[in-house]
Amino acid sequence: MSDRQHEKESGNQARQFEARRQGAVYQGTFEAVIAVLVALGVGYWLDRYFDSEPTFLLIGTAIGFASFTVRLIRLGRWLQSSSEAGDAKETNNESER
Repeated sequence: MSDRQHEKESGNQARQFEARRQGAVYQGTFEAVIAVLVALGVGYWLDRYFDSEPTFLLIGTAIGFASFTVRLIRLGRWLQSSSEAGDAKETNNESER
């Protein structure tokens, strides 16, 4: 394979990898925000059902933000590991030349 073809293929793989990472970031952020909203909604509903305003709303807020934080930490770890894997693959491709 010529150097030009190899560079083109390597560029396509890099763009696909970056697109997957961006998609994962959007998905993770969306999931984290939805977790907060769902927990708030459940807390609000429980407060209305049991007539115990703001107790369950505050508990729902705490649970929502905890799940938000956990999701973003997992996303950060995944991005870091995928970035390291991508760097290792790029280094391996350069050494094959």
